This record gives sequence, C-alpha cells and structure tokens, in this order.
Amino acid sequence: MIRTQIQLTPEQAKRLRERARREGVSLAEAVRRSVDHWLDEGAHQRTRQYERAAGLIGAFADRDQASDLSRRHDEYLSESYE
Repeated sequence: MIRTQIQLTPEQAKRLRERARREGVSLAEAVRRSVDHWLDEGAHQRTRQYERAAGLIGAFADRDQASDLSRRHDEYLSESYE
C-alpha cells in the first residue's frame, strides 16, 4: 500500500466516517472503495460513449444520401479526385 494524505471538507469527513461505520470498515478502506468506484465508473462511462458512437456509424446520410461513408471513405475520396 502507498500512504497518501488527503484533505476533506468537514462534511465529507463526517459522511465518510458514518458510511465506514455502517459498512463496518476502516476510514482508509472506505476511501479505497470510493476511489475504486470512481475509477471504475470512468471506465464504464468511456465504454458506453464508444458503444454509442459505434452505434451511430452509418446512421446518417451525407448530402448525397450515402450512409456508408465511414466504411467507404477512401473510395469516396478517390472518386472525388477523378
């Protein structure tokens, strides 16, 4: 474990102590769990954003009504130079 010093507001410290007491864990364990939760949530949120973006591929047509631009962009670019 790495020893770290943090500063909390009085309200944060109070709520964290109360939560740790209810869960039957030390204050340090409550902080570690909170950090893990925050880090995991960030990863899940990023995954959801990528999934949402992937679901939009081909969902919108361009001005020529082509909806496969994301898959055939090289072909379309080549055609535009002919």
